[in-house]
Amino acid sequence: MKLSLCFCCVHVSLVGKNFMKVSWITEETDVPSRVDYGKVQSKYDSSATGEHSSYNYFFYTSGEIHHVTIGPLDPTTTYYYRCGGSGPEFNFRTPPATFPIEFVIVGDLGQTEWTSSTLAHINASNYDVLLLPGDLSYADSHQPLWDTFGRLVEPYASRRPWMVTEGNHEQEIVPIIYPNGFKAYNARWPMPHEESGSESNLYYSFDVVGTHIIMLGSYAEFSVDSDQYKWLSNDMAKIDRSRTPWVIVLLHAPWYNSNLAHQGEGESMRVAMEEMLRNSSVDMVFAGHVHAYERFTRVYDNKVDPCGPIYITIGDGGNREGLAMTYKDPSPSISLYREASFGHGRLRIMNETHAHWSWHRNNDSASFAADNVWFEGLSSASSCSVKTRGETFQRDEL
Repeated sequence: MKLSLCFCCVHVSLVGKNFMKVSWITEETDVPSRVDYGKVQSKYDSSATGEHSSYNYFFYTSGEIHHVTIGPLDPTTTYYYRCGGSGPEFNFRTPPATFPIEFVIVGDLGQTEWTSSTLAHINASNYDVLLLPGDLSYADSHQPLWDTFGRLVEPYASRRPWMVTEGNHEQEIVPIIYPNGFKAYNARWPMPHEESGSESNLYYSFDVVGTHIIMLGSYAEFSVDSDQYKWLSNDMAKIDRSRTPWVIVLLHAPWYNSNLAHQGEGESMRVAMEEMLRNSSVDMVFAGHVHAYERFTRVYDNKVDPCGPIYITIGDGGNREGLAMTYKDPSPSISLYREASFGHGRLRIMNETHAHWSWHRNNDSASFAADNVWFEGLSSASSCSVKTRGETFQRDEL
């Protein structure tokens, strides 16, 4: 099966300081992997080349998937670009160089009318970077749905960098034939894992405006002896909190969850890694998987801890499986707000010390902020001791 359009699925992602990766798909195999770009509409004074490849999944053959890194780029600047030497013109805006910066965070997006509503509400905001903690297309091995998802998000993902991590719906494992899974995900959505010292596209990190963002892999090995665990320990040891006051983690299966859906599925990963996040003064942890919204207080080991991360489940982007409507009753004391509605979140980091979080439900004709909270970053909290630069984490043995 081949694509019906010559160009589709254009999206951009951050890759190193002041660089952007442009990805797209063509039906033809002879289209060059080239991006022409500039600051003036229809005037391209810079050009870069990259690579392209395709993949097979049973009887499906993808189009040619192109990836080109462009830059260096100026901050807070609109660039106009075209792909393949003759494609239609797109434009994106680069993130700022200084605070404030605004992230949109949404998980479990899918391809429904609710997805379209979520994207429309997101588009109405003036965000800089979108973060997606897993479950993108809900293709579930039906590969043409990756193409329709690419077309659906192209008007948005071609204009702002989208940074994603994998969910369970990206696995697409077939024993013996595709035992490692993630074939389409890795081919279509490569993230800057090599730049962050990771050997896997399933977990990586990047920096943007005083914020270190860590994308963890819920479906990669995470035990103490695993490559992911060792990578995370080394990655966190390199963070200089005097220059990077904020640390945010995203993963798919939530570690804290009072919804009856997917109970306990993130528990093994929490037991393995939570101590490291607490000792590294991670500010916030975002998850998807549960199709609802929930915000916890600062927590460590199931107890209130003013120096632990805030945990938020944001798996309510609009997927076809519907909402997870049933919660534990009564609500645990560590859960501060929970609601089974589709929507998205916005994290606006104002400066080195304070940030604002809001959750916007879709049910209203306009995006409505149903949950709002200001909070202080742990690197500036006098009651929490934060190392300016950590050492490789050593797990306390029980």
